[in-house]
Amino acid sequence: MMDQRIKFRHLQTFLEVARQRSVGKAADALAITQPAVTRTMRELEEILGVALLEKEGRGIRISHFGEVFVKHAAESLAAVQRGMDSLAQAMKSEGPPIRIGTLPTASATFMPDAVAEFLASGTGSQVTIESGENRALLNSLRLGELDLVVGRLAAPERMTGLYFEPLYSEEVAIIVAPDHPLLARRNFTLGSLANYTVLMPNRGSVIRPYVDRLLLTNGIPDLPNTVETVSDSFGRAFVTRHQAVWFISRGVVADELQSGRLAELAIDMSETRGAVGLTTRAGVEPSAALALLKQTIRNHVAARTALI
Repeated sequence: MMDQRIKFRHLQTFLEVARQRSVGKAADALAITQPAVTRTMRELEEILGVALLEKEGRGIRISHFGEVFVKHAAESLAAVQRGMDSLAQAMKSEGPPIRIGTLPTASATFMPDAVAEFLASGTGSQVTIESGENRALLNSLRLGELDLVVGRLAAPERMTGLYFEPLYSEEVAIIVAPDHPLLARRNFTLGSLANYTVLMPNRGSVIRPYVDRLLLTNGIPDLPNTVETVSDSFGRAFVTRHQAVWFISRGVVADELQSGRLAELAIDMSETRGAVGLTTRAGVEPSAALALLKQTIRNHVAARTALI
């Protein structure tokens, strides 16, 4: 346990003397008298039971014990300063930090505008956005490492201890480049996918069971050439360069479909429809800032849905 007799002024004075290698210069830097510096140094040496300074000619130098102590004294003052800085930052900020996990379907649609509006509201809360597989995000939410996950409803076994608020529903789409040969076929069937590389959602992703069920329902237990990925940036690049086929939530590529940069194969995908919404820890009252963010998200989803 730290000796309670050691005060902030003792450490501050010692470090300044060590830096200046002079009692007089240290006194000037600290805006106190030389006798006050000398008195403080003697008090510290008495508390520690060792000499921190030694005479060297007409000046002084730090003793062996002083060299041992100076590093720890500096770390102590630095920690205090960091604490003061953090406190000052906290005093400027009215709201607690908010940590959000988002799946691609939310990240690519309503979340950027919702977060921008929330930041403009002046709560002072810092927002952190994380992405990843649904399972990992829900685990982080359950452990308290995230405050909110925005995306599809997970399987029941993964929702223990969590609460889901639905916002809307969407389907998985089969996405290709606008010049893909399958777009020209009138009688397209899922069996035709066997002739192309197919980008599949990872097995841990929330939409993978929907895709697997769709394929099995249509008599396709397996595809010969697949790449598993949850990276939407990789998916966009791969399908445009290599005539691949991509199973992905329609919302992720909504802008590209609207602009014509990507295209969707015409086939009934209603079997893949699932709810998109907000997942939080059950029984945990949200902070005022988090409640405001959730309402902002609801408003943006409602506005976007009205335009579709």
